[in-house]
Amino acid sequence: MSSSALVIGAGVFGLTTACELRRRRWTVTVVDAGRVPREEAASTDVSKIIRMDYGADALYTAMAESAMPGWDDWNARWSPPLYHQDGFVLLASEPMRPGGFEFESYSLLKGRGHPVARLSDLDRTAVIPAWSEDRYPDGYFNPRAGWAESGRVVERLLHEARGLGARIVEDAAVARLIESGGRVRGAQTATGDDHRADATILATGAWTPALTPHLADVMWTTAQPVIHVDVGPDDRWRAPKFPVWAADIARTGWYGFPALSTGAMKIGHHGSGRRVEADAARHVLPAEETRVRGFLGRSLPPLADAPIVHRRLCLYCDTFDGDFWIDHDPERPGLVVAAGDSGHGFKFAPIIGGLIADVVEGRPNRWAERFSWRQRLRDTREAARADA
Repeated sequence: MSSSALVIGAGVFGLTTACELRRRRWTVTVVDAGRVPREEAASTDVSKIIRMDYGADALYTAMAESAMPGWDDWNARWSPPLYHQDGFVLLASEPMRPGGFEFESYSLLKGRGHPVARLSDLDRTAVIPAWSEDRYPDGYFNPRAGWAESGRVVERLLHEARGLGARIVEDAAVARLIESGGRVRGAQTATGDDHRADATILATGAWTPALTPHLADVMWTTAQPVIHVDVGPDDRWRAPKFPVWAADIARTGWYGFPALSTGAMKIGHHGSGRRVEADAARHVLPAEETRVRGFLGRSLPPLADAPIVHRRLCLYCDTFDGDFWIDHDPERPGLVVAAGDSGHGFKFAPIIGGLIADVVEGRPNRWAERFSWRQRLRDTREAARADA
C-alpha cells in the first residue's frame, strides 16, 4: 500500500524531502504560503555559503563532507551550475589557538585530509589582497568551499519535485493542522482547503514556532541583518581575488561573499539576532546598518561609504542548542517537525531530504539522533556563531 505525505513549506528542507519521498514512491503534496521561491523565506536569497568548517564539531563536519558530492552532482546536471567553488577564507584577528573556531576547524579539516592552508603559508597578496594582515594576522583558506545561488537552487528543486510527480500548491497558507482519532491527518489552509495525508511534515522554517506553540521553550524565530553594497566594476571585490569570507566570525558574526556581476556585494551577520514574528514587517534597523558601516570602516576601508543597494532581514528558526529539529512529534502521531535550521542548514541541501525521509519512515540514519526530540538543557550555539 502506498503512503501519502503532506509537506508544509517549500524551502530546501521541504523540497528535498518531497523529492526523496517521491523517489521512494510516496504520494506527495507540497503546500507553501507564497509563490516558490518565496521572497521572505530564508532559503530564498542570492547566495549561501557552502562549507565544511564547523570548529571541533565532527558530526556537522562529516555531514558537510557528505553533502559536497551532491553539490558537484547538481552542478553536473544543472545548467548553468549554481554552486561556485571560489574558496572560503577564515580570518582571525589574533594567532589561532586551540579552542578557537578557526584553529579547531583548520585542525579537524586538515586531519581529515582536506587541502586547507594556513594564511602564513600562502602569498596573501595573491590569495586575499583586500584583507589587512595587521588586522587579521592569522587564519586559513579552504579551497573546497564556496557559495550557492540559493534562490535559484530552490527554483531547480521545485522543478525537480514537479518532475518527480509531487503536487505543488502555492499561495496556500496553513491555518491549522487536521487532527482526528488521536493523529494528525493533514492541514487546512486559510482558504478552507483540506490536504490530508498519512504523514504531515512541517518544514516551515521561521514560521515553525508560530505553528508549534508547544515548542516555544526550545525553538523561536530570530532576525539577522543582511546588507548589499555596490562596489562597482572593481575586480578586487570579485572572485578569485575576493573569495567567500568570515572575519573572526565566532566572535564578531561577520561574513560575506564576492561581488556579483552587478557589483552588489553581500555582507551578513551570524549572531544571536533579535526575536521577531515571522509575519511581522521586516526592517533592517538603523543601528544594524551602522554596525555594518563600522565593520567595513575597520576591515575593508575602501568600502566604508559604498552605497547600500539592498537591505534584508534573514530569519532563522533557532533552537536552544543550534541543532536542527527533525523528528516525529511524540504527542502528535502523524506529524514530523523538520525545522531548526538555526542559520546554517542550506549547505546540507543535497542530503537533508534523505535524512528527513528516513526519519519519516523510521529508517536508521547516522545523523538523526543528534536532531531528535529533546528537552531544553544547556543553551549553546553553532560553532561559527557569535554571541553578539
